[in-house]
Amino acid sequence: MRIRTEPEVLRFFPSDLEVVNIRQSDSDILIKMFVRSQSCPCPKCGTVSMRKHGTYERKIQDLPISGKTTWLLINAYEYQCENPECTVTTFVETVHGFLNYYSRMTERCADFVCTLAMETSCEGCSRICKAMNLKISGDSVIRLITKRFQAQVNGECAGRIKIDDFAVKEWLSRNRHVKTITRERAAACALAIQKILPDAMQMTDWSYLHQNMLKSIQNVIHSMIPAETSLSKECDRCCQIEQVP
Repeated sequence: MRIRTEPEVLRFFPSDLEVVNIRQSDSDILIKMFVRSQSCPCPKCGTVSMRKHGTYERKIQDLPISGKTTWLLINAYEYQCENPECTVTTFVETVHGFLNYYSRMTERCADFVCTLAMETSCEGCSRICKAMNLKISGDSVIRLITKRFQAQVNGECAGRIKIDDFAVKEWLSRNRHVKTITRERAAACALAIQKILPDAMQMTDWSYLHQNMLKSIQNVIHSMIPAETSLSKECDRCCQIEQVP
């Protein structure tokens, strides 16, 4: 069934997107759109390009509307990077971040999925999304979160850190500014830190200090109280209860 395009619909999309047709069934809504932007930044070097390479049609999933799976059928441009030193030749436009360069869902839809997954689980997120008629599998949720994590810029960590595994040698070698390290009791961990960051201060985690204290208390108690006790024959006779005939 075709729905007449209302001006109010445009308020929910970027101004560079023009809604031309809306169709719906019992379970889906399909919105036909055209992109009217004139430029797009390169995803690798950031150079803003105005050189259009061609057009193509993208089918993107958006957040559900009235409990129905919502698809955007977008006629978009493909651009050529104008930076001669960039390795990217062509790329698709994002409409000011509304779309991802290669994802099959809008960024706001991906934001919702990632937030839900972090509060529940990937499989739990998938089940909830399916109940909302948002189509995504648990494996796709994992790939989405992984892709977003890998795209993050690695910032410099603080000068004080806590580690619990000696397998951080490679990471420590890239962060030699660290001055204070809280670690576990393992000797291998201490030796790894000493080898890579000899000037860093090493401290034992409070949980291990607590374990050390409990162990010391147990040793003192065991040294004062024997592990086994027995009653002498005299004491045994005194404790017997006389039976009344």
